[in-house]
Amino acid sequence: MTLRLAIDCMGGDHGLTVTVPAALAFLRHTPDVGLILVGQQELLEAELSRQPAFDRSRVEVRHASEVVAMDEPPASALRGKRQSSMRLAIEAVKSGDAQACVSAGNTGALMAISRFVLKMLDGIDRPAIAAPIPNQKGGVTTMLDLGANVDCEPQHYLQFAYMGVALATAIEGNTSPTVGLLNIGEEVIKGNDIVKQAAELLRASGLDFRGNVEGNDIFEGTTDVVVCDGFVGNVALKTSEGLARMIGGFIREEYARTWLTKLAGLVSLPVLNRLKHRLDHRRYNGASLVGLRGIVIKSHGSADSLAFEQALRRAHEAARNGLLERIAQAVPRLSGETLKAGT
Repeated sequence: MTLRLAIDCMGGDHGLTVTVPAALAFLRHTPDVGLILVGQQELLEAELSRQPAFDRSRVEVRHASEVVAMDEPPASALRGKRQSSMRLAIEAVKSGDAQACVSAGNTGALMAISRFVLKMLDGIDRPAIAAPIPNQKGGVTTMLDLGANVDCEPQHYLQFAYMGVALATAIEGNTSPTVGLLNIGEEVIKGNDIVKQAAELLRASGLDFRGNVEGNDIFEGTTDVVVCDGFVGNVALKTSEGLARMIGGFIREEYARTWLTKLAGLVSLPVLNRLKHRLDHRRYNGASLVGLRGIVIKSHGSADSLAFEQALRRAHEAARNGLLERIAQAVPRLSGETLKAGT
């Protein structure tokens, strides 16, 4: 069976100039996929005409008369733009025309529209944003929630853990993911009451729960999945991104300081290039909105073609490896655990 991805081609900071080249590059590299390109048809066709030859039989263009702006309030996008490229791409997933949707557009609008159109999976209260974080072991740590839910109850952490395990299995190919709960210390007594209750649920869940983990454990790869509320997760993510940019800037400044340091930089160039490749955030682009009745992948708004292609690849892997089915399999058991939490 050929999988089809619906792409919001108008979303993101760069729109068509990034999404279309990335989509066609992905098409060339992936033989078992078809694409639904959603956007303003005249502009979309013009951009397609500028690209190298591709198999048009595997590409469908769908016209969208509206575009969700990057700074548009989610409520406005949900209620006022029913013909937006974002909404029509999501509706292609609901109708079964596509198995996943990818957008680099407004995160709040994407979450609101996805939840309204697709609805939640049975047994899941809230969607979560999950993304891969590179770690020292050469793999990634799947972390969630990264900003969808500021206030969480204990059962939500449990739901995040099950969804994170399903995600790590489907996309990263990890058959037995371990789980950690982000906290201010490893000891059982650490954390507020909500986090302590969440830890109790996780210990009784049957998951391979390794207890509390701290911020440094995310990058050390202590566990394969790290769960937290969206407030903590988003702060941790943005802090790590800012730190990476600062260190990169410091390195460039030091190598550019004198002719001697410039020469040292030239000698070190192969090592620096390998380091740059390992830390290249574009290789990890593509956050999953998990918990919905459909696969939705959020690309970073400033993504270039390489990064957007990576988001497409994550969507393809999630659909091909049955992410929704893996989450659904956990739901009956999850409902029982959630019921215990309320008693």
